[in-house]
Amino acid sequence: MVQDISLNRKDMEHANSVGIVQWFHINQHREVERVVEDFQKLGVTHIRTNVSWADWHLPEGKAWYDWLFATLGDQLQVLPCILYTPPSIAVKPKSSAPPQNPKDFADFVDTIITEYGQYFDYIELWNEPNNMAEYDFTLDPQWDTFCEMVGSAANWSRQKGKKTVLGGMSPIDANWLREMFRKGLMEHIDVVGVHGFPDVFDSNWEGWSAEISKVQNVLDEHQSPAKIWITEAGFSTWQKNERKQVKEFINALEADAERMYWYSLEDLSAELPAVDRFHLDEREYAFGMKNPNGSPKLLYTLLSTKGLSGISNYEWMTRPLEENSFTENYTLITGGAGFVGINLADKILSQGKPVLIFDNLSRAGVENNLFWLREKYSENLYVMVADIRDKNAVRQAVQNASHIYHFAAQVAVTSSLTDPYHDFEVNALGTLNLLEAIRNTSHQPSIIFTSTNKVYGDLHDLGMLSNESRYYPSNLMVMANGISEERNLDFHSPYGCTKGVADQYILDYARTFGIKSVVFRMSCIYGPHQFGTEDQGWVAHFLIQALKDKPITLYGDGKQVRDILFVDDLVNAFLLAEENINAISGNAYNIGGGPENTVSLLELIEMISMVSGERPEVRLEEWRSSDQKYYVSDFNKFQAVTGWNPVVSPLEGVEKLIEWLQENAISPELKSTGHSEIARKQPVF
Repeated sequence: MVQDISLNRKDMEHANSVGIVQWFHINQHREVERVVEDFQKLGVTHIRTNVSWADWHLPEGKAWYDWLFATLGDQLQVLPCILYTPPSIAVKPKSSAPPQNPKDFADFVDTIITEYGQYFDYIELWNEPNNMAEYDFTLDPQWDTFCEMVGSAANWSRQKGKKTVLGGMSPIDANWLREMFRKGLMEHIDVVGVHGFPDVFDSNWEGWSAEISKVQNVLDEHQSPAKIWITEAGFSTWQKNERKQVKEFINALEADAERMYWYSLEDLSAELPAVDRFHLDEREYAFGMKNPNGSPKLLYTLLSTKGLSGISNYEWMTRPLEENSFTENYTLITGGAGFVGINLADKILSQGKPVLIFDNLSRAGVENNLFWLREKYSENLYVMVADIRDKNAVRQAVQNASHIYHFAAQVAVTSSLTDPYHDFEVNALGTLNLLEAIRNTSHQPSIIFTSTNKVYGDLHDLGMLSNESRYYPSNLMVMANGISEERNLDFHSPYGCTKGVADQYILDYARTFGIKSVVFRMSCIYGPHQFGTEDQGWVAHFLIQALKDKPITLYGDGKQVRDILFVDDLVNAFLLAEENINAISGNAYNIGGGPENTVSLLELIEMISMVSGERPEVRLEEWRSSDQKYYVSDFNKFQAVTGWNPVVSPLEGVEKLIEWLQENAISPELKSTGHSEIARKQPVF
């Protein structure tokens, strides 16, 4: 069973007027079940889906629709859209052609109502009839066959107790609708469907008010009581513009239509053909609220967290950046809604300086960081919801920047293994977009980039010793100081490769073009506003698991050692780098807690046990590819130039993070009420 959710009154009202379009292929059982679960999460109860006349005639056709209607109808209110002629009975052997016998369509509609009428009240007759890809009207130039087949099907549907929806026009065409009235079709129609894809397929779009008025005027001319539904509205994110998708959803939601169906829940799989053939038009593949890998786009995130009634309150996210509205330059932080970015932005804004946060909000939970920051600072905070892969958006953001901190990234080694193309586009190409935007400005703002210790590979050549809780190097110099920048680069994963590419591009643009730039090769950072996972942010992840009384999984033996750095110390390092940019430009620096702030995974477990009064459950799994047994930063090079030194100890930092998680992210309290007092007693490792 799908998890039940409660909706407030306004969400209930919207749930009765908002639906989602999702087309299915035969035997996509898993996809259907996943879609039903997503509808529940979004608070949407209406689905518009395809019922293919052609597929019905396949050997497995009826069994598929038996299962599909029962599965959807048990949870959702279904609007079946009947379309696609079986090629064997069409005037030409293709599914967009009219049938040889128009009455055959009415017979099929009768079959669907007889078999599945218990699952729906309305039935839609064809889809986009004035779009030649869906209905080849060159084979029916006077629309006689169409009007006969749809008219007889509509008449019979009404006799069977169903209300009828005329397949949505795309584009909206008042004269075509007048022709349908002239031919007598409309006397059997209860709802006129319209489709709209502003700035995608509808280049001359005048807005929903104007477009719907065209249809309403025709209905008024003929004194028709038919309602108007938006049976399909959508925006393709093929150019990575998720902000615009949210904007168009809000526009359609607020349109003067009795019901609106949004297209669609999921992107079209790259392995499937679109209506106009296989990858002929890439826009067709990116209309979903979710990416092909299942990750949510911004629209899905907002709907699932804020509800249908609340999404309009976040219209501010969709506003374009007004380049001429700035009286002074700002600090640009790409990936600024993330853990590190939000802490840096907080610090800069507290000094009364303007900040532009550039973030696509793709990481779960980071939108809450942005909401928090926006509530705290009513002035000097600018937000641009955009993707680092969007060259035009990047160029626009850079125009008025005085300093740039580049944090936008794909941050997980495991994700780079499953989708290396995405990893490359974000980390390598995204960084190049930013560098080129800087190079093409007249003032060339400075840039500080957060690289990773993963550019040094797995450090397998370091002789490792171990005791019962940790690894340590046999080299006394490395033991005393950590890993220095003298170490050769050695990329051991797609993530290491792409971060390394970005790392080297930053340094090379300093040498070649004179751009003031610095690279921080960072160790493990932790602190408030971190929503840790196994892939990234492991300190926060361990604490969150412990707070939730869930097991902690260690990959390997748990003796891996890292130097951990509290985010406040990192923010201070950023600001010192900016102050000293002329002296340090063109250099890479290892940044972390250093030898005085190291901890193994097992030792962190013990620290959590001491703070909470109870040891969390620990599970061991196999080692992960390219995992380093030991990494500790040697930050002497940076310290020598800036005087920087971390001041927050691991124990103090862990305690601060626990307190923040309890207050802001995790509802259950720690079982120990005296954790602060206990935590002050330094453990011996």
